[in-house]
Amino acid sequence: MKHASLAAHYRPQTFAEVAGQDMVKTILSRAASEDRPAPAYLLSGTRGVGKTTIARIFAKALNCERAPAPEPCNQCPQCRRITQGAHVDVAEIDGASNNRVDDARALRETIGYAPMEGRYKIFIIDEAHMLTTQAFNALLKTLEEPPERVVFIFATTEAHKFPVTIVSRCQHFVFRHLGEEALVAHLTTVLRKENKEFEENAVRLIAKRAAGSVRDGMSLLDQTLALGGARLTAEATREILGLAGQDLFNSLFSAFAERDCAAVAGLTRKIMQQGIDTGFFLRELAAHLRNLFLLRQGGDAMLPTLNLPADEEVFCKSTAQNFSLTHLHAAWQMTLDAQRGIAQSAEPAAAVELLLLNLALLPQLLPLGKLGDLSAPASRDDAPTSPPPATAKTAPPPQQKPRAQDLVERFSNHPKLQECMEVLGASVEQCVEVKRENTHA
Repeated sequence: MKHASLAAHYRPQTFAEVAGQDMVKTILSRAASEDRPAPAYLLSGTRGVGKTTIARIFAKALNCERAPAPEPCNQCPQCRRITQGAHVDVAEIDGASNNRVDDARALRETIGYAPMEGRYKIFIIDEAHMLTTQAFNALLKTLEEPPERVVFIFATTEAHKFPVTIVSRCQHFVFRHLGEEALVAHLTTVLRKENKEFEENAVRLIAKRAAGSVRDGMSLLDQTLALGGARLTAEATREILGLAGQDLFNSLFSAFAERDCAAVAGLTRKIMQQGIDTGFFLRELAAHLRNLFLLRQGGDAMLPTLNLPADEEVFCKSTAQNFSLTHLHAAWQMTLDAQRGIAQSAEPAAAVELLLLNLALLPQLLPLGKLGDLSAPASRDDAPTSPPPATAKTAPPPQQKPRAQDLVERFSNHPKLQECMEVLGASVEQCVEVKRENTHA
């Protein structure tokens, strides 16, 4: 018997079963119940958040034999054929392989025919941003004045590639990432249906790794269950998915606190030798730095907000006091800034090692004492002193102030001084004093 993936086996068949996207589900369910669908919809968002799934459910709700209704029954022949992908009036088109203008023209010719079996003729165009400009132009008139009982549903991960003329003719819904707690709840439900024992930390780890994508989460869960163990553990999940363990982070932050470059270099070599996912390692490192910074700033009052597992809470409490606020803040910012560069680097191992060494030596690389209190001098002896700017001019050494009487004797017969006296009516001593003060001002 062919094994179906968990994502395919547990694909939602009703709006209520879809995880997240509550606003989109409410609007489309109401449109189906009132039998008032729009001529065209544009569903955009990152991969694996339910765009195509909701499009299929909406198609079933519109063509269900019990329609108009807010949900499809999934029991009538119409619903079953749409689920199997065999309904004559519901066409799923791959925009990547049917992106030419001739394909759009052929589609436009079939639109004029009335539905043969269902109530609506529905065209679901997946990866629609792959259509060419000429293909989009061929659909403009059809989208503006579509025939009765025809609905277009465009699904895309790159809505910015759509012409404005197309977007303005569609109802545009942006699908959001699924929150970590919602994804944990969804994966937990699947595991219970599969009768699998599991550790909560293992499920939470998969949800973090999926980064808001339900399909990615289901695929990762399928991958970890392929090990065949009686119980899904966090340790096995990290090993299968190539993720760093909490012991590694404990050693890494100890090396940061002690500024032990040799230990940091050894841990970097271990990360590379074990084939740990560098991208997710940096995400976890940034998350740890965030948690440490917030805990250092707010104390135990911040724990309910962080909502950490027991082992991570113990780690954060024991580690936060080893670093200053400025160190944690600068390290957090540096890690976030380095993620994209490391992912695109030709030497990711060297880039990761440089980042970790910078984090360890950060108090020596930056005058953190000045960041904490700009009015106070740097508190650490190893903070480098900034050289004077190249354009700065060295102040001349103080000169002995000349006596007014000496100036009077030197310049009493000067013609300019005589003119000054005549114009101002001042004495020689007064004029010389004014000249001297202006000179040394």
